[in-house]
Amino acid sequence: MADLPRYVGACLQSGKLAMLAILVSGGIVLQILACALYNNWWPMLTVLMYVLLPMPLIFFAGCDAASLYSESTRGWMDATKFLTGASAVGSIAIPVILKHAGIIGWGALAMELSSFIVFVIAILCYLVKNEDDGYSMF
Repeated sequence: MADLPRYVGACLQSGKLAMLAILVSGGIVLQILACALYNNWWPMLTVLMYVLLPMPLIFFAGCDAASLYSESTRGWMDATKFLTGASAVGSIAIPVILKHAGIIGWGALAMELSSFIVFVIAILCYLVKNEDDGYSMF
C-alpha cells in the first residue's frame, strides 16, 4: 500500500473503521433482538460478560493486546490470560446454561451465540486493523 496515493489510503482506513462500526452495531442488534423477540430479558446477562471481557487486559496488560499472544510466564500476564479466557467462556456459557434451565428458547440461544460470533469477528478485525495502522505511536 506504500505506492497508493494518500487519499486512497485514508479512504481505506475509513472503510475499515466503518466496517468495525457495522459489526459492533450488528452484534448489539442481535443481542437486543434475542431478548425482545422472545419477550425474555434474561439473555442480557451476557452483556455483563462483554463488559468484563476487556477489563483484565486494560488493568493488567496496559491495553497491549499483543501481550496476550506472547509466551510470557509473568504472574500478571498469566492472570490476565486466565481472566480474559474465563470471561470469553462465560459469554458462551451463560446462554447455554439459560437454555439448559429452560429459561430461554432455541431462537434466543441462536441469536445470543451469533451475537458473540459477530463480536469476536469485530475484535479480530480491530486487532488486524491496528497491526497495519500507519498512525500507531509505537
